[in-house]
Amino acid sequence: MRKLEEPVITIDGPSASGKSTVSRGLAKKLDWNWVSTGAFYRGLAYAAEQEGIASNDEAALVQLAASNLWRVEMNPERTLVFYKDKDVSDEIFAEKVGEKASQISQLNQVRQALLDAQRVLPQNCPRGLVAEGRDCGSVVFPQAALKVYLTANPELRAKRRALEQGLDPEKTKQSQVQRDSQDSTRTTAPLTIPEGAEVLDTTDMTLDEVIDTVYQWSLKALN
Repeated sequence: MRKLEEPVITIDGPSASGKSTVSRGLAKKLDWNWVSTGAFYRGLAYAAEQEGIASNDEAALVQLAASNLWRVEMNPERTLVFYKDKDVSDEIFAEKVGEKASQISQLNQVRQALLDAQRVLPQNCPRGLVAEGRDCGSVVFPQAALKVYLTANPELRAKRRALEQGLDPEKTKQSQVQRDSQDSTRTTAPLTIPEGAEVLDTTDMTLDEVIDTVYQWSLKALN
């Protein structure tokens, strides 16, 4: 694996643990680029749904991953996903898309196809890159300057996601438990605490407290 020439900080954790909000906040404080690697899987899942490709059709999914039907672009506020040149960055967060993304993420060849695209991202980030997802520190950028793993109790995580999408908290929790199980038990790149990562339970912390804690860790790691 090539040595990273540009600094990278990774923030991993389960669904609705605060990864996206915290990583965006950190990127702003550092004046770095930011990316959500989960957008690659959600984007591919969305495109597959539109193209009528089943979650277990690995060959078709790999072909779709390399096609120009969809693309991912970095943005300071959010990671943008386009399907046939239409911005579908909101649509990819539908629960159905998330479930399909979790399913296709278990396919080895699909993960490799998207992994290659993710690993070249720092080349376009002269200051540095904050990357968030589920395997950023363990698989995508294991040599990152700082690896952080965020977590929170299941009830709070379900409440966060339900508020974001206007869903029923209990149903959201059930779906979340299922996805956590899929992500943590898959044979390829399971959701896990990266080696050497700083672990932070955000259950009883404010957003500002979480961002400041990770920011202080970042300054220490970069000096």
